[in-house]
Amino acid sequence: MSELLPFVYDVDGERLSGVYGAARNGGSGGELGGAAVVLLHGAGNGSKERLVPLLAEFVSRGCQGLAFDFSGHGESTGELRELSLRRRFEQAVGVIGARVPVGSPLVLVGFSMSGQTVADLVGHYGERVAGVGLCAPAVYGAEAWDVPFGEGTGRFSELIRTPDSWRGAPALGALRAFAGRAVLVVPGTDHVIPGEVTEAVAEALAVRARFTRLELADADHFLGLWLREHPEDRREFVDAVLKGVG
Repeated sequence: MSELLPFVYDVDGERLSGVYGAARNGGSGGELGGAAVVLLHGAGNGSKERLVPLLAEFVSRGCQGLAFDFSGHGESTGELRELSLRRRFEQAVGVIGARVPVGSPLVLVGFSMSGQTVADLVGHYGERVAGVGLCAPAVYGAEAWDVPFGEGTGRFSELIRTPDSWRGAPALGALRAFAGRAVLVVPGTDHVIPGEVTEAVAEALAVRARFTRLELADADHFLGLWLREHPEDRREFVDAVLKGVG
């Protein structure tokens, strides 16, 4: 496994915990032209820890790479109930600004809730984003973006559980406009993300992106855990994401 080193990033009085790695040639990114891969975990008990083998795989291919815990997750400080989709986006932008060389092409990989965060980042960084990998991704209506998550029974939960609230999600527009490399990983069983959401994401990515759909028939929604434990699927995913990047 490629060597990964810890880092911390301070924001809003909280400390975010991360790990990063770079190619053995000094981190220039080698044949991938300095591409920087950013891995973003999902909600609930998601954390960077389960993404470490995936990060190491990307680094072994000549990428720079990092993963971090959003506030209230893993080894980061802060309260999960105070996190929001907006704060997730802002924290990702802050970490990228602090850890990724200015102008480096970005490859963004998001799991579950971080499908929304990847779409927000695509809208923010535009053509700087060379590739995306979306693993059982979620997208949400605009009205939920700035609402704290709370304890699971508050306004945020009410908004995202409203039937069809995702249909006008700005994230779908950002993905429709994306023209880079895109891989959507779909588990055989997903008890969290409705099939209609998955198909809407697939249709959005198929508009302009160089799009691949990767089916993992035996996997469930928790694809970070699945890819950690299944190296062949992990390598296939990395192959697919990096195809044509750089």
